[in-house]
Amino acid sequence: MPSYKTLKRSAFVFLVVSVPLSALAQSPLGSWQPTEEIKTYAIDGQTGAQLYASMGDRGPVLAGGSRAIAHTTFKLTWTRKYEPKDGACTITVARPKLIITYTLPKPSSKLPPALAASWSRFIKGVEAHERVHGGYIKDLVHQIEAVSLGMTAPNDPSCQKIRAQLTEKLGALSRAERQKNADFDRVEMSDGGNIHQLILALVNGP
Repeated sequence: MPSYKTLKRSAFVFLVVSVPLSALAQSPLGSWQPTEEIKTYAIDGQTGAQLYASMGDRGPVLAGGSRAIAHTTFKLTWTRKYEPKDGACTITVARPKLIITYTLPKPSSKLPPALAASWSRFIKGVEAHERVHGGYIKDLVHQIEAVSLGMTAPNDPSCQKIRAQLTEKLGALSRAERQKNADFDRVEMSDGGNIHQLILALVNGP
């Protein structure tokens, strides 16, 4: 049976930025909604220990080759308008499109009643954990939007300085978000932590 420590959530996220050249109408701050989707991977077993072992064999592969019980990733694209005026450049449109994907395990066959109840408690706890990560991602995008919209760089008629300044600010926000995720996982997956307890209850149950 794999150690639960090999099944940690990846801290990896990816950010894609698109900057169209066409003129766009300004949108109010926060006037967007993320898309959240759940993907599943199949596991087999008729005991909690067998289901957990199957997650170790089939869970999403992380950087470095280890596997996770569950995984949260996102794709983020931006529609931005950089508007030069009087020698300065201002971001007048900063509209995100955010897709968050939760990858969770799902038994491929019907479970005995006692195991089904144990599994239900386990997967609800795991999904709740992953949705905390999803909340951190949404917070990050709101922070990026707040920093971006209305940002102005003086003496930048070609709108080049502002791009470099924005990149620097976004890097700091992204690093803070990754640290928040890492700190949360450290607590949840430590001995006695929530995820550790969920795993023990599943493995030691039916």
